[in-house]
Amino acid sequence: MTNPVVAIVGRPNVGKSTIFNRIVGERISIVEDVPGVTRDRIYSSAEWLNHKFYLIDTGGIDIGDEPLLVQIRQQAEIAIDEADVIIFMVNGRDGVTAADEEVAKILHRSNKPVVLAVNKIDNPEMRDLIYDFYALGFGDPYPISGSHGTGLGDLLDAVARHFPKRGQEEYEEDVIKFCLIGRPNVGKSSLVNAILGEERVIVSDIAGTTRDAVDTTFVREGQEYVIIDTAGMRKRGKIYESTEKYSVLRALKAIERSDVVLVVLNAEEGIIEQDKKIAGYAHEAGRGVIIVVNKWDAIEKDDKTLIEFERKIRDHFPFLDYAPIIFVSAKTKQRLHKLLPLVRMVSEKHAMRVQTNVLNEVIMDAVAMNPTPTHNGRRLKIYYMTQVAVKPPTFVVFVNDPELMHFSYERFLENRIRDAFGFEGTPIKIIARPRK
Repeated sequence: MTNPVVAIVGRPNVGKSTIFNRIVGERISIVEDVPGVTRDRIYSSAEWLNHKFYLIDTGGIDIGDEPLLVQIRQQAEIAIDEADVIIFMVNGRDGVTAADEEVAKILHRSNKPVVLAVNKIDNPEMRDLIYDFYALGFGDPYPISGSHGTGLGDLLDAVARHFPKRGQEEYEEDVIKFCLIGRPNVGKSSLVNAILGEERVIVSDIAGTTRDAVDTTFVREGQEYVIIDTAGMRKRGKIYESTEKYSVLRALKAIERSDVVLVVLNAEEGIIEQDKKIAGYAHEAGRGVIIVVNKWDAIEKDDKTLIEFERKIRDHFPFLDYAPIIFVSAKTKQRLHKLLPLVRMVSEKHAMRVQTNVLNEVIMDAVAMNPTPTHNGRRLKIYYMTQVAVKPPTFVVFVNDPELMHFSYERFLENRIRDAFGFEGTPIKIIARPRK
């Protein structure tokens, strides 16, 4: 099951971004702590009472020079496309406006669950302002205050009631699920066709021509795979064509359902900022990652071209230094035979467990080689480490004081673990905890 998507929709200046930041809390800055990761602030992970979901702030969607009502309509349509539940936000102090009614019409046509939030109800005396909004036809309005943070609990309770019930896993544990993510026109559909050996995805040179994403199950050399085809990132008219960042919205769900994510780059176009944003979500989600450079047949090469391109990738994606890089051509099938074995290897590393006694031998050797740091006269003491989870491999290290675990020393321990056990293609999480 993927986490549901919630979109905040409304005309400008009703406080959408303030509420977005209140709901996601500190999570918005997580990726920015990792060097080299950039992200748009229009979507983030959030959680309410053990319900995890993605939140979209349509207020952050820049439509460009369109007239205001057209922009509002387009933002609402993006949210309807992507969301499972919609928070329709209005400004209680303004009453019902023509723009509110315009958004309401669009949302009524969507058949998506809508929860109406009346913002700027900053004190109990203002609650009477919500009654006018019953006229919009979305049931009980929820009074909230972005500036004070009040009313959000009741609002999120109402939103969570519309989340789909969690069922069983879609596929058996030993099935390897992977997806291809990347900007439009990097060749995702062509790669899917080449991997499957059949023309089952519509391919065109025009960016954004592929239909909705679909899963395809296939078996290769006794291993069952599911390819989650995010090439099917539907584009609707001018709004999706005006910028490439909407490809991330659908990629989020596909990433979450995958064990391994293939970040596809276009060799002809090189690396642009949007590639880094898309790759950052794969890293943040803790999935196995392979960087796939497609259209390698289409560029002029000498004996230094591949090395130079690889160096550029490492410079632009320092947070993916663990990810293998493969140069392929969907058109000529160059190196494609190496792709699925690489997916299988990264999937195995992503799910790998290390015995505690062997792990601690490596950690103690590492500490002997590079003693723990001191801070204000106190030295970090490492007692032992144990692996607590897979997908991604997650380790808890018990120490005298987690505050003494500097980022650089944590990085050193991660590198020693990688040297000893591999873990190619998968991020590693290390959590420092005090020994009780």
